[in-house]
Amino acid sequence: MSDSPLRPSSLINTVYGAFLRRLGGWISIADLITLMGELDVDGPAVRSAISRLKKRGVLEPERRGATGYRLSPAAHPVFDEGDRRIFASLEPADLADGWAMAVFSVPESERSHRYQLRTRLTWLGFGNIAPGVWLAPGRLLDDARGMLERLGLSDYVHLFAAEYAAFSDLPATVSSWWDFPAIQKQYAAFTDAYATVADELLSTGAEPDPARAFRHYVPLLTQWRRLPYLDPGLPTELLPADWNAVAARQVFQRLHTVLLEPSLRHVQDVTGLPAAGQVEAGPADTDQAGTD
Repeated sequence: MSDSPLRPSSLINTVYGAFLRRLGGWISIADLITLMGELDVDGPAVRSAISRLKKRGVLEPERRGATGYRLSPAAHPVFDEGDRRIFASLEPADLADGWAMAVFSVPESERSHRYQLRTRLTWLGFGNIAPGVWLAPGRLLDDARGMLERLGLSDYVHLFAAEYAAFSDLPATVSSWWDFPAIQKQYAAFTDAYATVADELLSTGAEPDPARAFRHYVPLLTQWRRLPYLDPGLPTELLPADWNAVAARQVFQRLHTVLLEPSLRHVQDVTGLPAAGQVEAGPADTDQAGTD
């Protein structure tokens, strides 16, 4: 686990991303408080987190016979991007696919944009190779483009699809662009926290009880979804010999495979929400986006 407790807003984001998008994108505040109570988050903390997520444009209030909140239309692309990063990018990149390079120069009068660019590129998995020059595996090019456009930062950045030609020892050089020890520390903490959980839950071969699955899966996914953003998914040839991401990914994949569906059924049992295809979508009346 992380050294710090998981924030209620992060857990709520996970509930929306993993379950409520599949169930119409809306939940009553009463049902959300019930679900979060199972994760040891009390009602006032839920309401405070909801208020912050609403201010950031992630959630919108909507009444459907009861007071509730739905995922804002503009937040859906953010969650879709997260799915690609969290679930589709479990394997290392291919060195032959090249690199995505971002080069930016921001006037001093707009230095807040410079900070935002650094923060968001780091969050996407870019490494800083020189002042204003950032690099990531080529498969992150589209996500970088989408992020820059969504945040209105594209005017400050030149984005390139690049190949490395010469002259250094690339594995040794890459290790100075990303903080490998810090990334490995996070992977080790995750594996330490969840390897025994995986062994325990999977030892019987039976599907876990839905309520128990939910209590395990939401913190698991909340903790895990940070890691693919710390780790750019570099090609295997460029990684240290003792790279521990593989073991952590295996633990996550094992638990994700077993826990997701019973967790979803538990959410349906608590909320009574049918699958998304059986639900009328709420009105799409906002262009604001928000992130966790």
